[in-house]
Order: sequence, then structure tokens, then C-alpha cells
Amino acid sequence: MPSQNQLLERFGLSQFRPGQNEIISSVLSGRDVMAVLPTGGGKSLCYQYPAVQRQQLVVVVSPLIALMQDQVRGLRERGIPAGALYSGQSLDEKRQIFAEIKAGGAYVLYLSPERVQKEGFQTWILTQNLALFAVDEAHCVSQWGHDFRAEYAQLSVLKKLRPDIPTLALTASATPLVLDDIARQLTLNQPERRVHGFYRPNLYFQVEKCEEDDKYSFLHSAIKKFPTGRIIVYCGTRKTTEEVAARAAQDFSGVGFYHAGLPSAQRTSIQKCYSNGELRILVATNAFGMGIDQPNVRLVVHYNMPANLDALSQEMGRAGRDGENSTCLLLHSGKDKGLQSFFIQSSDAPEAIKSLRWRNLDTLLNYADGGECRHAEILTYYRDAQRLQRCGHCDSCDSASERRVRSETPTSISVLVEKTARIAGKAKAQLRKKLKMEDDTLTKEQKIIFDQLKKWRLQKAHELDVPAFVIFGDKTLRQLAIQKPTSLGELEGIYGIGPDKLERFATDVLRTITEPGAL
Repeated sequence: MPSQNQLLERFGLSQFRPGQNEIISSVLSGRDVMAVLPTGGGKSLCYQYPAVQRQQLVVVVSPLIALMQDQVRGLRERGIPAGALYSGQSLDEKRQIFAEIKAGGAYVLYLSPERVQKEGFQTWILTQNLALFAVDEAHCVSQWGHDFRAEYAQLSVLKKLRPDIPTLALTASATPLVLDDIARQLTLNQPERRVHGFYRPNLYFQVEKCEEDDKYSFLHSAIKKFPTGRIIVYCGTRKTTEEVAARAAQDFSGVGFYHAGLPSAQRTSIQKCYSNGELRILVATNAFGMGIDQPNVRLVVHYNMPANLDALSQEMGRAGRDGENSTCLLLHSGKDKGLQSFFIQSSDAPEAIKSLRWRNLDTLLNYADGGECRHAEILTYYRDAQRLQRCGHCDSCDSASERRVRSETPTSISVLVEKTARIAGKAKAQLRKKLKMEDDTLTKEQKIIFDQLKKWRLQKAHELDVPAFVIFGDKTLRQLAIQKPTSLGELEGIYGIGPDKLERFATDVLRTITEPGAL
């Protein structure tokens, strides 16, 4: 079983992070395990430690050469034998790795999913003294995941080749549906599920709905609020990435940008500059981040809403890995939904996958619109072993926090109404109507119904063990409070209430509206 002394002596760590001990213990007992640990949660130790403990070979499937190289370098600096096989290596480099493995003892071997399919590897692995197969970024196995990769689809061959060896599937974000698919795709044998570490008490979660034109004001204010440490700004498109970076570079030093459209050598150079501190602020698409381990990221901003909650959670998790206070800010406008809708509609994925992506987008929109504790909702969404009622450090629990980012040009109704004074005729009337619709102010009676609906939603969420936003977002509850439907037909016209939710929740909702004191 895992030893604290060995953890300190070989890895320089004084204690295990949440979940690591349990995951390693299961692997050492020979069990297949699916482990969900958020970004910065210490996934790599879960397969590196067994190699040292068992003094055997551990094979790690990883999608990124840069990540392999970083981990090999780190292990070798600690005196733990490790190597990586990837394209571009010389024959002598490969021979050296195989010679080190042949010598016996602990060894961590990293390789790509494509190399697993090579006949030479498959013949060789049959004769090796193995402790473990580890599949990193395992959500890539599943088409239901947020980053499916075709090269991962054939990794079930590992179990066929060596059914005697336990498999550890690791990911930073996977829902129960995705975990089911990972187990099926990798043909795991009654795998244990270990979900730990999503609660990060040093992170302040904040969501701001704002006009597209006001996003940069929030970003500018956020960057000023964090004059030290690194900053990552995620954008939805390459064009937006370059535009935001250019604007930020006029106001701040050390700004760069990164996206998949840049030449490989340029991307490598940018990543290196960010790692060594030459760039402090990096504006990027979701192409940046996998395998990045910068401890002092003080701020992560989503300038555009990503595709789903998994992507948001994984990218927010790159903040504050050193345990220091950091802020994660999501900015979203109506255009963000349109952008993600365009991506889904343009995809050539099967209809079942598209349908799931629509549902995932709705889930993220409801999370953004939700009024419950941000951290508590994330923990429940992922079925983390730890649960909370209130964290005390998100915009829902502590809206007055000094850690909260405030726009330098507030988008309050009063400011927007001032803008309408410059607009004449029909356009002015239309804008005033729009402002009235967007105003969240409720009458006293409506506020009573809204509060009772929130109370019911929270009770139902606890009963079903799901986040409150999965039931209904605040936008739906506001419309219910304002329109006060009294029949199934009237409920059908409310935002966010489809056939499934109508069937499951209609009776409760109608009773709560007509009898607000019943709860």
C-alpha cells in the first residue's frame, strides 16, 4: 500500500492530494480504475507511484509529446527511470530506452496511442514485467466526451494483449455518461470509479453576463487586479484571440496569443515563452492548455463561453495550482450561444452526438445563469466524493468579495437607459422594451414565487443528487415567477422546459406557483 515515507523520499511530497491514496491503493491491488481528478489534482502521481512501489514497468498512453517530455524530465531529475517513444527520435535514443527497461526495476514509459497499434509494440509488450497500463486524458476515448480523438478509439487492444494487467483511465473532467463509455471502450473489468479533488478552496468562481462590447472592460479590470502571476484568457475563435491579444498588448506588457492556426514551431516558441515568464498574459483558444503545469496562474478568463461545462471546468482548473488565491471569470453574452450553436450545426458528427452537444450547451447556460453556490454545483455535477452546501468564495456565496472582478464601465440598467437617450423614434422604443425584458427586477409577489421556486429546486436537486442548474436555471424560474402558468399548456411556453422536464417537474412547479407557501 502507498507509503508516506516513499512519497517524500522519491517524489518530494509530504502528503497525498485528495483521492490519490485511494486510487493508488486500488491500482496496487490489481483493480481497473477510472479516476477523475481535476486539472492540477495530481493525476500523474497515480501511475508514477506504482512503478516505484512495484519496481516494474508502467506504460502511459499520452496524446502530447511536450507533456511526455516534461514528465520524463521531471522523473529523471528525481532519479526515477523514465522515457518516451515518439516520432522524430533517433534509433539510438529508442535503443537506449529499451535497454533501460530490459535492465529491470521501476520504469515509466510514455507513448502515443498510435504507437500502441504498431505490431512491434504489441509483440514486445507480451513479454514485459508490467505493473500497470495508464491511459491519460481518457475522455478522448469517448465520443460523448468533450475532446474525442479517433486515435484513442483502438486502445481496447491493451486489455486484449494483457488482460492480467490493471488499467488506470485518468481524466480531468468526465460525467457519469462519459465514464460509462470509457469503461466500455477500454473493456475495463468492473472498474472502480474515483472522483476527487474538484473542490479548490483557493479559487474564486465568477460568472458575468454582459454585452459583447463590455467584455474588454471586464478583462482590463481583471488584468489590473492581478499585476503579478500568469494570466490565461480563453477565446472562442482564432480571430477573437488575435483581436483581444492585440488590444491587450496596447494596455499591458508581456502579452501573446496561441491557437492551432499558427505554425508548429511558433506554437512551441510561444508556449516556451509563457513557461519561462517572457509572456505573462496569454490569449488563446482551447488548443492551449493540455499538459500545461504553471503553478502561479492567478487569473483564468473565459472571454467567450466554451462548448460545455467539462471544458470550462478543465480550463478553470489551470488557475492557482500553487494553492494561492486565484480567480476564474466567465464572461458571456448572447453571441456566445450563437457561436457554439454554429459549431454544433457545422459539425459532421452523428445526430446522437450533436443532440448531446446541444444538451451540454444548455447545461452550461443554466450553470452560468444559476444562483446557487458555484463550487457546490460543480462537485455535485461530477459526483465528487466531497460535497458542499456553500463554499463562501464564489459570486453566489460572496458577491461583495474583494476577489470579485468589477467592470470599469458597469452595464447597469441606468447606464443603458442613458444610452437610449441618444436614440430616437422606433429604435429608442425598441431598446427600452428590450431593457425592460432583460431587467431582473421582480414585484413583491413575483419575488415570493421566485424564492419558493428556488427553494423547491434546491430540495429536488438534493433528492436527485444533481446540481440545481440541471433542473432549471434562474432564467426559467424568473419567467415562471413573472408569467405564473397554471396549466401544462402554459408551462410548455416557458424557456428551458422541454417535454422531459415537463413530465418530471410540472406537478411540483404548478403547485409551488399556485401555493407558494406550501413548501
